[in-house]
Formats: sequence, C-alpha cells, structure tokens
Amino acid sequence: MNLTYFVFFLAIVVGTLIITHWAAGRSNTTHQFYVASGNLTGFQNGMAIAGDYISSASFLGIAGLIAFHGYDGFIYATGFLVSYVILLFLIAEPVRNLGTYTLGDVVAERFPGNGMRLAVAISAIIISLLYMIPQLVASGLLIHLLLGVDYAAAVWIIGILMTLYVVWGGMFATSWVQIIKTVLLMSGTILLILILFSRVNWDIGILLDQTVKNSPLGEKFFFPGNLFDSVIESFSLMLALVLGTAGLPHILIRMFTVKDVKDTRLSVLTASWIIGLFYLMTLLLGIGAIGFVGWEELVTVDPSGNLSALVLAEFLGGDFLVAFVTAVAFATIIAVVTGLVFAATSTFSHDIYFHIIKKRKADEQEQLRVARITAIMMGCLSILLSLGMKESNVAFLVSFMFATAASTIMPLLILTFYWKRFNKVGALTGLATGFIAVFFLYVLGPQVLGIISLYNPGIIAIPLGFFSAIVGAFCAKRDNQGTSFEELKVKIHTSIGGRQ
Repeated sequence: MNLTYFVFFLAIVVGTLIITHWAAGRSNTTHQFYVASGNLTGFQNGMAIAGDYISSASFLGIAGLIAFHGYDGFIYATGFLVSYVILLFLIAEPVRNLGTYTLGDVVAERFPGNGMRLAVAISAIIISLLYMIPQLVASGLLIHLLLGVDYAAAVWIIGILMTLYVVWGGMFATSWVQIIKTVLLMSGTILLILILFSRVNWDIGILLDQTVKNSPLGEKFFFPGNLFDSVIESFSLMLALVLGTAGLPHILIRMFTVKDVKDTRLSVLTASWIIGLFYLMTLLLGIGAIGFVGWEELVTVDPSGNLSALVLAEFLGGDFLVAFVTAVAFATIIAVVTGLVFAATSTFSHDIYFHIIKKRKADEQEQLRVARITAIMMGCLSILLSLGMKESNVAFLVSFMFATAASTIMPLLILTFYWKRFNKVGALTGLATGFIAVFFLYVLGPQVLGIISLYNPGIIAIPLGFFSAIVGAFCAKRDNQGTSFEELKVKIHTSIGGRQ
C-alpha cells in the first residue's frame, strides 16, 4: 500500500466525519434533516449541486474518453452541461415552489392521492439505486487498484461512510461534504491544468501538436466519428444525458434547501458555471494525457482509459500529486453516493412511510427514526447490489440510468407543469411505459442480446415515454386532472398557495 495515498485518503475520511459530527446537532427535526432548514445560500447550494452531480465517472471517465476518442469523448461533457439550461428554465422554479421535501410532494400538488405519490416514490428510488450501483462499483475498483484493498472491502468502506453521513448528519452533512468536494475537485483540477500549461510554456499550440503526434487518430482526434459510428447514436446519447440529468431525484431535491426562488435560480446558475468550467478543464486533461503521456503508456496502465487523469498527474507531479488527485476522486465518489442515498432515504421515509403507511400521523421523532433506519437499509441494499455487479459494465449502467430518468421523471414533470390536459392516467401510463421501454430496449441492444443496433436507445425510449403519457391523458376523462391547472400555474410562478 502506498503510504502517501493512504494519508490523503485518511484525511478525507476524518475531515468528512468531523463535518458529520458538526451537522448531527443541526438535524433534530424533519425540516433540518430533509432540507437543512432551507438555510443554504444560493452560492452554497450551487456548489453542493455541482458536488452532487460531478461523479467519479465525470472526473476520471470523461478525461479518458477524450484522451482515447478525441471529439466524441467531449459529447458526454457537453450533454451534462446543456442539461442545466433545461433545469434552470423549465424545472427548478416549479419544483421549488411546489415541493417541500421530495418529488412526490411536487407531483402531489397537482395529482393528490397515495397512488400517484407511491408511483413517483418508487420511480425515484429505482433511479437513485441505478445510479448508486455504478458509483459504488467504480469506487471499489478504484480503491482496489490504488490502495490494494480488496474490492468487497472497498465497497463496504464507501457504503458505510455514505450511510453514516446521512444517518447522523442529514442534509446538512450531505451538503457540506458536497461543497468541500467541489472545492477540492476544482482546486485539484486547476492545479493540474496550471502545471500542464507551464510544461508547454503557456502555448496551447504546442500541446495540440503533441496530441496529433502521439494519438493514433492523428488529425482525426479533433473530428467526430471516433467513438460513435453514426450521428443517430451520438444524438441518442446526447438526448439521454440532457433530459436525464434534469430528471435526477438527488439533483431536484436540492431545490428545497434554499429559502426562496431567487436563491434557487442562483443555485442552478452557480452549478452551471462550476460544471461548465470543470468540463472545459477535463477537455484539457484529456488532451494533455494523450499529448504528454502518449497512447501506448495510457493503454498499458489502463486499457479503459479511466486512469488517464491519474497517469497524467503522475507524469506532471509524481506521487504527491497523484495522491492528491486520487483523494479528490475519492471525495467525489463519497459526495455523489451520499446524495443518492439521501434521495432514496427521504423518498421512502417521507412519501411511503409518513404519507402512505402512517397517513401523516407520525410525530417528528418517529419520522426521524424511520428516516435513519431507511438510510441504513438503502445503504446496505446498494452495497449488496454493487458486490454482485463487480463485472458489470459501469458505462452501460450509467447510460441505462440516464435513459430511465429521461423517459420517466422528465416527461412527468414537464407535462405536469406545462400541459393543461394532463391527468393521473397519463402520468401513470408515462411512468410505466418509460420504465418498460428502457428495460426492453437495453436488453435487446448490442450490450446484451444484440437484436437492435443502438447502444444508447434513448432516441426511442424517451419519445415513447412522452407519447404514452400524452396518449394516456387523452384516453382518460377530463375530470381526472386533479388540481386546477390555473391554480397550479399561480403556484409555479409565484409560490402563492404553494411553498413559501
């Protein structure tokens, strides 16, 4: 085991546990536990959103994709960033004005009743678990590779840590772990970029020339077509990334942690700037890895390309810089999986237990006790699933999750907020069809059975999700629409009658 790596890892663990201990005294009510009492500023929440969103797959995977495939690798980063435009203009403000703790609260404002709340809750939990699994699998493999820790032990370590943050610290601990992760991630990436540019005397032309020279793609490195054979495949992936991000429960519940709509907008704007700057830097890291380290060395260390940023760090700064970047990747994993566990926990304890099982008749202490027990259950479930999926393709699992969110939650929210004719039947039909379509299209795809040729069938599944919701709405009676749409519009745009 490398002692330098271990010291940095230990520093991250101790630091985050101290934050959790501090936050534990500020999580004594449901309002504190679920939404940090709405006391985060817009800037703080924006940093937390960025920390919640930028995963280890982004930090390590995209740099590797760019190093190996050039232009096509940057499609992932572009899709992630563009999604925040949709989130800002169409989703964030309605969610903040209608909801209290969960997506179930949001949809229940228009479609009251336990049936609708249960359907939304199950959807949110499934999506959160689908995203948790590849994060834990990736973290287990990363720690096993760098520290020599057994894969199963590594997954248990990450899983136990994330569960502790949620159980004891609630949204306060979750938010501050994500904020600190963002600071570490941005500072570490900026440091790498500065060292990289100093090596080429601040002349990017030299770096680009070295990239063309050292990449087997040559001049094609800067043109599309190196990763995807068709425009349809590229567009399908982009569609899933753009629409799926705006439907992720662990991102959407962060709209509840600020005091008003102004801070909600500032949160998304801050996150967009941080994420945009970060992905621009990953582009430079990918180019730097192939330009400085070279193709043969990168493939020898890791044929998947996921360690390209770490190999570049070692080339530029030796063991100390690698240890720092690795610790940042570790913090990234912890922050993201903690947010996912919290989303699943709050959904089950608030929507299913409090509203459906107890019919809103549980006191504060009972709700908090159940929330903490739920966090332990969700943590254990995600760990067990991850242990059984060590050999799974992480990229496949992530793309499956994004397509699921884009085919289910996204159509539900858009049609709920902006279509007068929409109703419960349409909402339930859309959710069910979206899940079924994604599952069967991915099973039939080239990764499994090879019956259809699309690796990313979002271009089929997402329209099906929208179309089935619309058809279902037209097939139902108009009196099944729930809350008056005119009343809902007032709540969405002014918060009058909704959440203050």
